[in-house]
Amino acid sequence: MKYRKKPVVVEAVQFTGNFDEIEKFVGGDAEFRGGTLVVATLEGAMRAWPGDFIIKGVQGEFYPCKPDIFEATYEAVSE
Repeated sequence: MKYRKKPVVVEAVQFTGNFDEIEKFVGGDAEFRGGTLVVATLEGAMRAWPGDFIIKGVQGEFYPCKPDIFEATYEAVSE
């Protein structure tokens, strides 16, 4: 059987060295360690590298996503 992902609008910020913006976005649950960003997720701490997107999920959870996967999965919406 095949399934289609439901259309869901999420908030996301791309990590471009903008630690302060991302720390505010995730509510303080982030650290900058040796060029990588460490974000608290439901599965534990996960690393993000420059270019990765930090996504706020539908239940308010945060997780990093590689740019190629993000661009294949999401498209910008006008507000």
